[in-house]
Amino acid sequence: RGNASRRGACEPPPAIISTYLGPDMTSYLEAYKSGKSGPYVPAVKDLDLGVGFMAPLQVPAEDRNRTSPFPFGGHRFEFRAVGSSQNVSLVNTVLATICADAFKEFADKIEAGAKPQQVAAEALEAHWKVIFNGDNYDLANQQMLTDRGVWRIDSGVEAIARLGADKNVKLFSDMGVLSKEELDARTTVKLEHYIGTVEMEAGTMADMIRQHMIPSCKASGCGPVADLEAAAKTLDASLHAVHAEADLPKKANLARSLRLETMVDLRAVCDAAEAAVPAHQWTLATYNDLLFLDMTHADGTDMF
Repeated sequence: RGNASRRGACEPPPAIISTYLGPDMTSYLEAYKSGKSGPYVPAVKDLDLGVGFMAPLQVPAEDRNRTSPFPFGGHRFEFRAVGSSQNVSLVNTVLATICADAFKEFADKIEAGAKPQQVAAEALEAHWKVIFNGDNYDLANQQMLTDRGVWRIDSGVEAIARLGADKNVKLFSDMGVLSKEELDARTTVKLEHYIGTVEMEAGTMADMIRQHMIPSCKASGCGPVADLEAAAKTLDASLHAVHAEADLPKKANLARSLRLETMVDLRAVCDAAEAAVPAHQWTLATYNDLLFLDMTHADGTDMF
């Protein structure tokens, strides 16, 4: 499911494809597209490693800006929008194809007689809207970039479906990378993988409610038993709706709603049950167990 369930602690940028260049590179390119030329000389800063026998190192002053999906980090660009469980092969294929198409466009214009600086300046002017050096987590900035017309696709399911868009089929076909049939096949595989993953997660949640949470609540005599039973039935009904849908894109959208809406809402019931049941009667791992398990011995005593 990619970045759908990750937030800032795991550094996923929002689904708005802007690029961070930093003040030095931005100023340089702004001057370049205005007709000025010269070498790019970025500022540097000292990096003290904290080791007495090593002198501080001089490194580029550019910040990597972890909130940006495509930041410039001094010597390279980073694409930080790849999903946590995603294979990077298709991502690299897409990036390489986009670059090849852009270089071909530049080469065609230059070979037709245009000056290289003019071609570069026109490209910068046409796409300057994607440059953003601020905080991409800020909701006001996200809205500003959206209003500016920067690509924004919040849904992973919708993003997968875009593989078969006319402009993308033309891009991959013209570059001789993937045919329409190959793009359609990848779309099908990715949607089916997404649906299957959500089915397993929703089924696991229903099992955890029935096999652990409800028995723990009943054993302790506290907790929202009726709400938990209703939650399990809601999961069953949502899974049935996914299974019954024959149209693959619609099926994937149902799975997305199940995972990112229904399961999120039902988690509140599960959290309330965990908060009510005494720890010794709760049969699932608590956050305390997960976060501090490596700090206790097998018998439960604190190692410190």
